[in-house]
Amino acid sequence: MNDLDIGFVRSQFPAFTVPELNQKSFFENAGGSFAAGSVISRLNRFYISRKVQPYAGYEASSLGGKEMDEARNELSALLNVAPNTLHFGPSTSQNTYVMSQAFKECNTKRKVIIVTNQDHEANSGSWRKLEKTGFNIREWRVNESTGSLDINNLRELLDEEVLLVAFPHCSNIVGEINPVKTICKMIKSVGAYACVDGVSYAPHGFSDITDLGPDIYMFSAYKTYGTHLGLMYISDELNKLLENQGHYFNKESSVKRFTPAGPDHAQIASSAGIADYIKSVHAYHFDDDADPKLIANRVHQMQRRHETKLLDPLLKYLSKRDDLRVLGSTSTKARVPTVAIDVKERGKQIAIKLADDGIMADCGDFYAVRLLEALGVNLNDGVLRLSFVHYTSEQDVERLINSLDKNL
Repeated sequence: MNDLDIGFVRSQFPAFTVPELNQKSFFENAGGSFAAGSVISRLNRFYISRKVQPYAGYEASSLGGKEMDEARNELSALLNVAPNTLHFGPSTSQNTYVMSQAFKECNTKRKVIIVTNQDHEANSGSWRKLEKTGFNIREWRVNESTGSLDINNLRELLDEEVLLVAFPHCSNIVGEINPVKTICKMIKSVGAYACVDGVSYAPHGFSDITDLGPDIYMFSAYKTYGTHLGLMYISDELNKLLENQGHYFNKESSVKRFTPAGPDHAQIASSAGIADYIKSVHAYHFDDDADPKLIANRVHQMQRRHETKLLDPLLKYLSKRDDLRVLGSTSTKARVPTVAIDVKERGKQIAIKLADDGIMADCGDFYAVRLLEALGVNLNDGVLRLSFVHYTSEQDVERLINSLDKNL
């Protein structure tokens, strides 16, 4: 496996060249990543020369429609799913809400939905609200010391009354990577559906969704180097089962049934730039002709190797401090570089001091209120969260550790 060339990677992101961000280190990537240059170029081109209603016969319209189709085709290939199973929505929160409304209308005797308290609220709140409409909500709770989900606890909750289980691929607080493939098999063994929130994992590499086996998989384009959109895979079986949530005359179109408010055409078209970026990273590091599935896997592995290498010294440093608490594991195994630190009431002040040293980070609850409550964190204080992705350099992490050492 080739090592990631960080110089090439950073050259693909215009953010590293502008005065406001130059010579600064960005550690709030779990809230949203920088956009790749290929995305920005496509967005700019669309707004200049394609900003008309797409799919008509005249050139600007036809080209616009083709670019929107290109985005769906290219991204679905990298995710190893059929193009007609990939949906674009305004955000993951909105996509989840639409899906919850579709499940509300589902004609089934199964009336149990399982949610976790490890999730970002986007993949929890909408499902919990269905309790008011006759569904029963069961909570798969985390270990209150570690923040981890135990699949044995899920096994105790599963039975033939369960319709859906919603859980995260990865926590946006403790950074734990859950064994999605194993969990999905457990869920399907009782005839239920699996909804996976991939928002906090996808920035660290695109997964083979078909191999993982969920019925719904969601993530955000703005956290995977694109614009503010939510991408959602829905299995063909589930698509046909659920009620149409779009215009009645679009009910036969698989990609329009769950997007009642169509997102910006230009942003959809520009999402092809995410695929452009992934393929450019692959082409730079490999000289063979690989298929999209292999391209995604190779780039995924390079991203994870680089991130893990950088995460190790940060976790080792933090684990030696007795004046703070790292939420989750201090091992790099089965976790992403999203590190939440409980520093009590000092979080906001520390974030300000880090900013003075060119470290961009923040403190808060990050929409994971239920998890922080379970872990005993004071919600008024929140946690200091430090999150990075593959374009982060060793120098960035060194700067972060030096600043933490000075300001903690």
